[in-house]
Amino acid sequence: MRQLFPAFFLVWLASGAAAQDVLILGEVHDNPAHHRVQADMVAEFAPSAIVFEMLTPAQAGAVTPANRDDQAELAEALDWASSGWPDFAMYHPIFTAAPEAAIYGAQVPREAARAAFETGIAEAFSGDAVKYGLTEPLPQDEQQRREALQLEAHCDALPEEMLPGMVQIQRLRDAELARAVVAAMDDTGGGPVAVITGNGHARKDWGVPAYLARAAPGLDVHVIGQTEDDAPLEGGFDEVISAPAVERDDPCAAFAK
Repeated sequence: MRQLFPAFFLVWLASGAAAQDVLILGEVHDNPAHHRVQADMVAEFAPSAIVFEMLTPAQAGAVTPANRDDQAELAEALDWASSGWPDFAMYHPIFTAAPEAAIYGAQVPREAARAAFETGIAEAFSGDAVKYGLTEPLPQDEQQRREALQLEAHCDALPEEMLPGMVQIQRLRDAELARAVVAAMDDTGGGPVAVITGNGHARKDWGVPAYLARAAPGLDVHVIGQTEDDAPLEGGFDEVISAPAVERDDPCAAFAK
């Protein structure tokens, strides 16, 4: 596992590790150091498009040359304050790191996620569900592992009957991110494309890279995960960067209430 050091980006570029087509940059959402790394890597990668997990397609359409440089104006245009994501000050430098890059949003809107519980993810997906594998059930061992992770992530507070649906929504979000990457590649005439997302979506074994490998197998994809205090990061990454952990409230306190 690699620690960040002053010459990191020169080493990263010289190593030839950067993808020619797609660079997926994972994060722990509330760690400012992770977002600084993302901004610096986006600046060096100089993508033609950036896909954000945090934005819906409608929000991405609200990013304009007129508001992009102004942190407060862009946050207002995105209605970031009501989004539930951490402080926009951490994300704004990523928008300005490649000022000419087109912005894409891949977040599944709340109403679409709710509908997916009723109709299924194949019907809720905005692309070709067969092409992205959403019509196929997961292998039983993977389904069980993913349900266990969902239960852990929600502090063991979810009813057991909700877990399969939570896994399905995670699959939908992964597939929508991958579909946005493919669309960005097509729209820009070949990219390259950077992806800003949580580590859970970035993992190579069953996250966005797995959907890209199925739907667009010719793409050269490089995946960087970011952890804290050298904690192991599951899922397979081409590189893992560690930063000091940030102080945060107990995430399970809300469930305890």
